[in-house]
Amino acid sequence: MTKRLEGKVTIITGATSGIGEATARRFIEEGATVILAGRTEDKGEALAKELGSNALFQRADIMVEADIAALVDAAMEKFGRLDCMFNNAGAGDRTQLDTVTEEEFTNVMRLLTGSVVFGIKHAARVMKPQGSGCILNNSSIAGHRLGQGGYLYSGAKAAVSHLTRLAGVELGAQGIRVNAISPGAVATPIFWGGSARANTLSDLENDAKMAKLEKNLAKATPLPRAGLALDIANAAVFLASDEGSFINCHDLVVDGGRISMFNEKS
Repeated sequence: MTKRLEGKVTIITGATSGIGEATARRFIEEGATVILAGRTEDKGEALAKELGSNALFQRADIMVEADIAALVDAAMEKFGRLDCMFNNAGAGDRTQLDTVTEEEFTNVMRLLTGSVVFGIKHAARVMKPQGSGCILNNSSIAGHRLGQGGYLYSGAKAAVSHLTRLAGVELGAQGIRVNAISPGAVATPIFWGGSARANTLSDLENDAKMAKLEKNLAKATPLPRAGLALDIANAAVFLASDEGSFINCHDLVVDGGRISMFNEKS
């Protein structure tokens, strides 16, 4: 039986933990070749070794456009093509309207929005000559509803969802599909400070926090369980596969129905 992503070359940013790691695992299971992008070299190299010959780690800071461009160039140099770009890397924030600083604004927007802008730009650069490609952006239900994230985080994710639609319209004629995934109530280390901070904790501490988080999130959705990174990974597989070939400019909400529990005044 042919695997759903057989032979597809993919870049996943933020691939060393959480949703990125789960997606890398699923893409490789489905036959893809994956360039794992992240800042933590020891963890990235170890993960690539574990995942086998179809995985390659490259250190990248996605707040730096040159690093994003280098990821795309590496895919072309090593494999001659790029079939899928998953702009996944990010972190949460707790900014508030009355206390937000210029530094916070710059950092959050560069991390969550700038990385997507330049991820799309450089993926499109090599996908246009191919006449095909799939770009996925990690958004959030915080970009759709109030009260689901920090002030800047929510604004940045709303921008990601809209940039996805704009890019999908512009690039569709060249055979490039651009879609977003909006997770909600998904248990990942972002809830206690993001993956960078989570990496300073022991496995036992991370497991304890995750178990508590899953229990709490199970009460926050119509479905009686927390979302898992694997749920987002499975959505990404579908959108990147031929099964999703007529889906473009779409923001797929994967949240167990949580978004339907809130209106715009919530």
